[in-house]
Amino acid sequence: MGRDIDVVTVGHALVDIRIVVNEFPSVDLESKVLNQSWGAGGSAVNVAIGVSRLGMKSSIIARVGFDSFGRIIVDDLLREGVDISGLRIGFTQTGFTIVAINNKGEIMMYGYKGAAEELQPEDISEYAISRAKWMHIASLRLDTTMKAIEVARKHGLTISWDPGRVLASQGLEKLRDVVSAVDYVMLNEKEAKLMTGVEDYREAAKTIAGDTSASILLKRGSKGVYVLSKEYTGDIPAYSVENVIDTTGAGDAFASGFITGILRGYSLRKAVQYGNAVAALKIGKLGSHQVPSHDEVVEFIWDREQG
Repeated sequence: MGRDIDVVTVGHALVDIRIVVNEFPSVDLESKVLNQSWGAGGSAVNVAIGVSRLGMKSSIIARVGFDSFGRIIVDDLLREGVDISGLRIGFTQTGFTIVAINNKGEIMMYGYKGAAEELQPEDISEYAISRAKWMHIASLRLDTTMKAIEVARKHGLTISWDPGRVLASQGLEKLRDVVSAVDYVMLNEKEAKLMTGVEDYREAAKTIAGDTSASILLKRGSKGVYVLSKEYTGDIPAYSVENVIDTTGAGDAFASGFITGILRGYSLRKAVQYGNAVAALKIGKLGSHQVPSHDEVVEFIWDREQG
């Protein structure tokens, strides 16, 4: 069997319900919803859809419930051309996130992980992994993460890992085995601080890398991305965005762009710039996986470089 999939993502599949309001209501009051969107979300879904929109083939290993929210996720993935042979269905309810965004761009979130958190080590599909070139693991419990890594190593995949807040808060000691087994660690400043207890982001990146060969991509929001790797080390600035609508999922948009860039043969630095452009275009739209097409990204970068 050939490697007909570029990227397999492993992690959470949730339904995202997003609402835009002027201000958050206080207890017992109602706030009028000005805009709303809902559909499949969760890091594994966001990155799989992002990769697909950027012109590559993706598949997903995740768990959903046998319910209407599970159906929404399946429909969205199929509509976006994501291979779902690694998707598992169980009887726990599908997880969801309610995201409220006010007129200052501040966010309030309510999350129910449900079936997503029940992806067990034995649910990891070797078939799905063996068909791929790259595996991206996001916000996934430790035992299942280690199993996914073991299978990916066996089949020679490149591995990127985004610990997410919950795993990061368990501290670096517990996560050292993961760091030494992956090629890229992607995390934001808050997670890096949680993981290491180190305030300075450059020092935190150095602490995480330790004596492993992993490249660290530290996402700093509007300040861009700090890269620590053998190929390149330094800050790569973000693109400025005039009209920010929804920053949730920006990290996943960056991940899908970066991975796609490396698979297209870009240098590390150029792949990070490409990822930054994908994230910049995404945050101008409502929804966690509003990722642009490859042509839109190239045009966006070209316009900025000419400007």
